[in-house]
Amino acid sequence: MPTGPKGQKRPADVIGNAVRVMRIATGEEADDTPDDGKSAAAKELGSKGGKKRAANMSPERRAEIAKKAAAKRWSK
Repeated sequence: MPTGPKGQKRPADVIGNAVRVMRIATGEEADDTPDDGKSAAAKELGSKGGKKRAANMSPERRAEIAKKAAAKRWSK
């Protein structure tokens, strides 16, 4: 049986998956998504991290990092 992005079990066929989604929506079956162990506050702060870092960085430094990343991507 295939697994989802967080390791949950899923039916292999499309119709079986649709039936599972319908059962979850109607409350016949519980949606058992595993807890990743992170608190909600940590998730919220983590999603703000990159934007905040970019806002605090000078345009020259951002360009330097972007050039380095592009060079690394295209060096393969």
